[in-house]
Amino acid sequence: MWVHRLSWVVVLLLACSGASDGADSGGDRSSDAGAVGTATAGGDRDGVAGASGADRSGAAPAFESVARRLTRAELDNSLRDLLGDGTAPASQLLPEDPFAPFDNDYTQQQASAALIDSLERLAEEVAVRVLSDAATRAALIPCTPSGPDDAACFREVIAELSRKLLRRPPSDAETDSYLELLRFATEDVPGVDNGFDTAVELVIRALVFDPEFLYRIESGQPTDDPRIFALDDHAIAARISYLLWGSAPDAALRAAAEAGELQDSAARRAQAQRLLADDRARAQLHRFHAMWLGYRAVPHPAELTAAFNMETTALLDRILFDEPQSYLNLFTSEQTYLDEFLADHYGLSRPADGEGWVDYGDSGRAGLLSHGSVLAAFSKFSDTSPTQRGIMVRTRLMCQAIPPPPANVNADQPPGGDMEAACKEERYALHRSSPSCAGCHSQMDPIGFGLENYDNAGRFREHDDGLPECTISGAGELVPYANFSGPAELGRLLVDEGIIGDCVVEQLLAFALGRAPLAAEEAALAGLQGDFAAGDYRVAALLEDFVASDAFALRKEPEAP
Repeated sequence: MWVHRLSWVVVLLLACSGASDGADSGGDRSSDAGAVGTATAGGDRDGVAGASGADRSGAAPAFESVARRLTRAELDNSLRDLLGDGTAPASQLLPEDPFAPFDNDYTQQQASAALIDSLERLAEEVAVRVLSDAATRAALIPCTPSGPDDAACFREVIAELSRKLLRRPPSDAETDSYLELLRFATEDVPGVDNGFDTAVELVIRALVFDPEFLYRIESGQPTDDPRIFALDDHAIAARISYLLWGSAPDAALRAAAEAGELQDSAARRAQAQRLLADDRARAQLHRFHAMWLGYRAVPHPAELTAAFNMETTALLDRILFDEPQSYLNLFTSEQTYLDEFLADHYGLSRPADGEGWVDYGDSGRAGLLSHGSVLAAFSKFSDTSPTQRGIMVRTRLMCQAIPPPPANVNADQPPGGDMEAACKEERYALHRSSPSCAGCHSQMDPIGFGLENYDNAGRFREHDDGLPECTISGAGELVPYANFSGPAELGRLLVDEGIIGDCVVEQLLAFALGRAPLAAEEAALAGLQGDFAAGDYRVAALLEDFVASDAFALRKEPEAP
């Protein structure tokens, strides 16, 4: 294993030298103060070329990309799909990935000796576990060894496992190096029952611990531009599968890569369509939305959290998959999916059959912004936070940047200090009475107050919690657009102003690239946004177009600092 340790030292050095100081322009924040940046889709960004055509300079379309470590979720999915280990070992053994707001942002990834130790332990435990199960073992070993030193069968095992875990066929030299492990199958160690499986276990350990499995290290051929490389088919296959499934390529995608089919745009589109028809694509888009809209972990009892998840997942599935329609309907839908428990919780009519679609009627609710999952996501001080909800709308739904609060502001102190008996609107008015805070909070707090009639569990209320004398007006304003009251009106305003459609493309692009879009990507981003609108805002079509684009099959080397 010393060779893999040496490889890890190299990866560790590369990861540390490639880390950036990328600001979190939409992550979960603990602060109740901040400043609102310019409302542009491209924002204050820093550098790359287009996706669906050449950029303004006429350069070849390509996105900057560096080695990206698989997230805990991607590792767990890959080990499940490739080796049959469904125990989610990465989630148990590795530290949680930072969410900014997505967990795959490589500018936030840090390598350390402790991480390497944890990954080595993961590899050892996975190898033992998958071989201890007879059915899993049979699926991983494609031949029947004639004895513990059957080199021909062992070579088949190496080839098959390498194709899966390295996401490419091994070279002859690599296979020969792994063949050396077969000597441990016949090693005479007192008290140890060695055999063919001993060598197989060592191969699995080595491959799971290999940086080429744990990192997406994209290989390709140089082009006329010295910074741009044409990806090989195996790198393209990995891009497709990790974008659409959050997991490694399956056998069909690996076969297409080995046949050299993925250089063709139509072939990539066909693979994207196939992957999107799989339940793993649903799970991936569910996860994208949970991270983007901040409801991946809400502070409520398990029964209520499960009901929230059922409601939100049902709406996502209906609009994205089951009855494909405009993505914008997620924010304007006049129906939601409830069971009796959640209907009673919201004060809505119970579904006829105990569980099903219910009309919102004149409740003031519509779409995702009415869901308890989203309304619970940005709370503070054991209650709703108009500022946090305003930040959520500005950063997550409008794709605006929000700088941190001034250094002299104690963001952990509730507005108004000791004024616990004062109405919330009076306490938050202090934000706007301070010249240093007014400019920012006047753009965030009014958004939150437009949702204030809904508590941090999504229930309607008419007054502040515990203070019946503090009537909630529900009046909000989305500066510089219009006034609104309640989630239905806010969702409709965001849709009508063309904000949601553009922002979700930017968020999806950030998720695909593993980082926020850069300044030179503005033309590419605008092209994708235009295609999304022209295609009636269908997410599946957007993802298929992106996978089929020229840029998807290219990698651009970052400029030297």
